[in-house]
Amino acid sequence: MTDPSGKMKQYRPEQVSAGVKLRRSMQAFRTLPVRRLTALAMSQWRRIGLGSIFLLISSGAGLLYPQAVRWIIDAAVSSQNPDTIDQATAWMVLLFLVQGIATAARSYLFTLAGERIVADLRRALYNRLIGLDVAFFDATRTGDLLSRLASDTQVLQNTVSVNVSMAARNLALLLGGIAFLAWTSLKLTLFMLCIVPPVAIAAVYNGRRIRRYASATQRALSEASEVAEETLSGVRTVRQFTAEPYEQQRYGAAIETSFAVAKMRTKFASTFFGLTSFAGFAAVAMVVWHGGHLVLEGQISPGDLTSFVLYTLTIAFSLGALGGLWSDFMRAAGAGERVFELMDERSEMHVDQGQELSALQGQLSMRGVGFTYPSRPDVKVLEDFDLTIAPGQIVALVGPSGGGKSTVAALLCRLYDPDEGEIYLDEVNIRSLNPDWLRRQIGTVSQEPLLFSATIRDNILYGNPQASEVELLEAAKAANAHDFITAFPDGYETTVGERGVRLSGGQKQRIAIARALVKNPKILVLDEATSALDAESEHLVKEALERLMQGRTTLLIAHRLSTVKDADEVMVISDG
Repeated sequence: MTDPSGKMKQYRPEQVSAGVKLRRSMQAFRTLPVRRLTALAMSQWRRIGLGSIFLLISSGAGLLYPQAVRWIIDAAVSSQNPDTIDQATAWMVLLFLVQGIATAARSYLFTLAGERIVADLRRALYNRLIGLDVAFFDATRTGDLLSRLASDTQVLQNTVSVNVSMAARNLALLLGGIAFLAWTSLKLTLFMLCIVPPVAIAAVYNGRRIRRYASATQRALSEASEVAEETLSGVRTVRQFTAEPYEQQRYGAAIETSFAVAKMRTKFASTFFGLTSFAGFAAVAMVVWHGGHLVLEGQISPGDLTSFVLYTLTIAFSLGALGGLWSDFMRAAGAGERVFELMDERSEMHVDQGQELSALQGQLSMRGVGFTYPSRPDVKVLEDFDLTIAPGQIVALVGPSGGGKSTVAALLCRLYDPDEGEIYLDEVNIRSLNPDWLRRQIGTVSQEPLLFSATIRDNILYGNPQASEVELLEAAKAANAHDFITAFPDGYETTVGERGVRLSGGQKQRIAIARALVKNPKILVLDEATSALDAESEHLVKEALERLMQGRTTLLIAHRLSTVKDADEVMVISDG
């Protein structure tokens, strides 16, 4: 089993008494994310309520047919009246028809409600993730987030759709069957129920272990997904270094780890399922044995015994099914912990709060700024850093790699807040500004711009989805991108591929400039925007950048003299 940190934890049997184990198991059950899933389910109360009605109808029909069987057998033994047998058979067929219709309706409504609930959960989880601070993503691997968004929610989807419906059905059959048994023969019922407490205790005890191993399995699968995501997104680097065998070994090791944990989970689940199956059918055997003696003594009729056996079989099947479903619920509990752990993450920057300046001049100043990345708290990136850029001024920031130039750009965009000092826009502390509004005033072009796997039109309009066709074309022309775009067979509808892989470096850079132009920002941050280009591409991009910088406050981060020579000021950053 695993502790909350995910490390394997071992207990010797003598360390934990049976009572402590039982209390821990019940505590695990109480801490299931039931309340939170129930809150999501409230949006589907109509479907769930109607499905519950059909559940009662189908379960009731399933519980009535043994009475028809009892009627037939007693009629055959005592009166030998074929009309009675025919009537009972007709009623039984009608019951099965009603049960079939109600079962189909119940399954449809519960499954549809479950699908809707998990779709809402996925949307809520994605919305939570996309709104978290950048520092969170620095410390969390993308593969783990994707695993929780896809794999863990899939486990919950199976639980809240099919499994909830099946559990409710089997629970209704179990309780209804016991009620009919007590009505038929209280003595036989008490005899049969002697086997239930041991099964219930085993269910709680094994459920706790299954839940622990299920959570560990999901965590191991997440680690495997992280490896796969890294490898596939960087497949060109893998190929260039002929590292396929190494990556295959790394992914294989992660999969084997997840298999080892899943094997332990499966062992406990299978053992428990076998136990419940044996208990159920052993109860049938004991009922037939004891009931046979009661028939011989004349205390019950053959029809009573037959209906009792059918009810016992119903209970046995329901108990076995509930045992299997209990394992699934414990597995879902482990996945739910991981999902709701992300749902509980909170952003320190509230994008819907803060003031917006009515008339923006574009003056920037950083005063006594000190900063360390949350993921690297022991490395001081900036220390007592000062910078002032007047409205419309172009300031170049140069210095060695790792000196903190890109960190300055990230702080100006408020991707992070400084640990010390303050940053001002038009003499207003940016901490008091609405982060969304602030970022809409800043256009960025980086050394390796990220393009989305969509059309060129979509990527340019990413800067301003409300831009008109005229504004789109003007931005593309100003960025020296219009000519090469129209040379493509599909023009602006050309798909750029993942991360813009179907375009050259210069083409991607010019589309990124067009994206910034259509945004029409007051402030520009250009982070090594031409450093990775050849001479011809650099010339075209420089022309586009010159148009982009006109009349805008600009922070120009660069190494090349050709890039910074036209700046109004050149500032050197060294050792933060």
